[in-house]
Amino acid sequence: MPEGTTIDATAEQLAGIKYNDDGLVTAIAQDADNGDVLMLAWMNAASLQMTLAEGRMVYWSRSRQELWRKGDTSGDHQLVREAYYDCDADALLFKVEQVGGGACHTGARSCFFRRFGPDA
Repeated sequence: MPEGTTIDATAEQLAGIKYNDDGLVTAIAQDADNGDVLMLAWMNAASLQMTLAEGRMVYWSRSRQELWRKGDTSGDHQLVREAYYDCDADALLFKVEQVGGGACHTGARSCFFRRFGPDA
């Protein structure tokens, strides 16, 4: 398996992230090659630090209340290529290499495959 890119965030950058009342921040995974938004999930401070250190996406599962290393059960990993945080420091964006069939738990490449509208 290819390796992800580790990111050396500063202590100041990490301390500036604004988590919600549950200690979570939204994390968007975007395909590094074509810009497709693959999924939105949640991170806590530990999963953010693990993601940056390992170069592989690690999320916080709200339903299971545990760390969730993307691909451990499905085999569909996400390798970090770049990492960003927004102007308010309350949302994260990761450009990733999607390894395997898809990002969505349904097996779809992206979680955003349902479109609004009458002809959708």
